[in-house]
Amino acid sequence: MTTVAVVICAYTQQRWGDLQDSVESAKRQPEAPEVVVVIDHEPELLARAAARWPELRVVPNTEDRGLSGARNTGVALTDADVVAFLDDDATADPDWLGHMLTALEDPDVVGVGGRATPSWPTATGAGPYADELLWIVGCSYRGLPETPGDVRNVIGSSMAFRRDAIMLAGGFRSGIGRVGNQPLGCEETELCIRIAQARPGARIRHEPRSNVSHRVSPDRVTMRYLRRRSYYEGISKAVLSRRVGTGDSLASESTYLTKVIPGAVLRELRHIGRGGALRAFAIVLSVASTVTGYAVGRVLGGVVVRTPATVPVAQPVGTR
Repeated sequence: MTTVAVVICAYTQQRWGDLQDSVESAKRQPEAPEVVVVIDHEPELLARAAARWPELRVVPNTEDRGLSGARNTGVALTDADVVAFLDDDATADPDWLGHMLTALEDPDVVGVGGRATPSWPTATGAGPYADELLWIVGCSYRGLPETPGDVRNVIGSSMAFRRDAIMLAGGFRSGIGRVGNQPLGCEETELCIRIAQARPGARIRHEPRSNVSHRVSPDRVTMRYLRRRSYYEGISKAVLSRRVGTGDSLASESTYLTKVIPGAVLRELRHIGRGGALRAFAIVLSVASTVTGYAVGRVLGGVVVRTPATVPVAQPVGTR
């Protein structure tokens, strides 16, 4: 029988309410008897979480600060066959994990990602975000498959991998991805690509029936955050391209940029009186900011982003 663990990483007490909802939704998954909560270098939050869930394994991040190190800590602490990851501000549907495990019944499938549906602030709604830009707030966006299918990478707020695939690839890389409030990304993209490179024939699946509700905080429903997150996405893509090669790192982005974005701009311009002008401008701003970040990252990558730590392939996650 396949064993499963859910890992939830948290770094700030500002999300305490969200974290409680996330953990409780993971505990309700009938397929997951093990839930691991990893606190990223925040002692007060660690003490608070340990007191709140004495029945769970609540542990400090023993790796580098950041989401990648926290995830590696969680992987190292479990020997479950499958490790699922749920963001601390995401709440899983009751059948979230079940749908992922169904996809993983295919032995060639080593990872699966689900749908992340945005939960917008009541006061703002979606603000400037067209559906094509929902990746900025960590949610499923228009351009992803609408039915189950193979993809290059999953969305980090809702995903699961065979543990042996994570181990073979060497775990999540520190030096790429979010650290605190610094809106870098691509850590799960980089892992998926390395898994595919290390294990030819391995498949990553998108399973939209596996759904989480991903809360979007009011500070992210602004042009300022949209521009900043897009810029750092460009930097992240530059780092990614140096690590795994430009072809693998930008294949999906090229299709998105040439086939999805132009249609989105034209659609929004046809609805100019219903917020379309704002959304069209946001799309153009996001693309421009991402391209700028990518250019800066290619030229100054070693300055704007710390050098990724070496992760030995085929070594246990969490070893140095």
